[in-house]
Amino acid sequence: MLTFALTIAAYLLGSISSAVLVCKVLNLPDPRTTGSKNPGATNVYRIGGKWAAISVLIFDILKGAIPVWGAYFVNVEPIYLGVIALATCLGHMFPVFFNFKGGKAVATAFGVLLPIGLDLGGLLIFTWLTILKFTRFSSLAAIVAVSLAPFYTWLLKPIYTYPVIMLSVLIIMRHKGNIVRLIKGTEPKVNNKLKI
Repeated sequence: MLTFALTIAAYLLGSISSAVLVCKVLNLPDPRTTGSKNPGATNVYRIGGKWAAISVLIFDILKGAIPVWGAYFVNVEPIYLGVIALATCLGHMFPVFFNFKGGKAVATAFGVLLPIGLDLGGLLIFTWLTILKFTRFSSLAAIVAVSLAPFYTWLLKPIYTYPVIMLSVLIIMRHKGNIVRLIKGTEPKVNNKLKI
């Protein structure tokens, strides 16, 4: 019963779209109808600049980390931690508060993985930054980092490998459109003014 309640709470927290709210507070265009039309930090960066994007990034990471950390401290089993993590990301992707039109959940996925360990977080950040620096494709950086997450998890804390695989598959599926555009050569790059 506790796990079910935590899963519902995780989905509802995930459904809070920080990109939409930050843009509304800053009188910026709705990220769901502007730019890439993805309510995430990268699109907000294109619309409103660095600080708006950082605000979205921090909130999305926290809303991923808080439910999983909370569940971890009440001794929820690893497989159910994975379910709670998936619920949080599904909330971000299909938010009940925003007509089920959400983002790709990359930052939220990073947040739900943080409780596994800061070493895992460091590896994911390093991977994402390295791919972004050399390609300027935020989507490709996310796809590569998420694809390597199960391998990193297996090296560091194997007990969480299967839940992380589930999460990685979900995030990669959400990037289907980006993958098609990357293959076609039509995927937009991050502005070169972004300092890494």
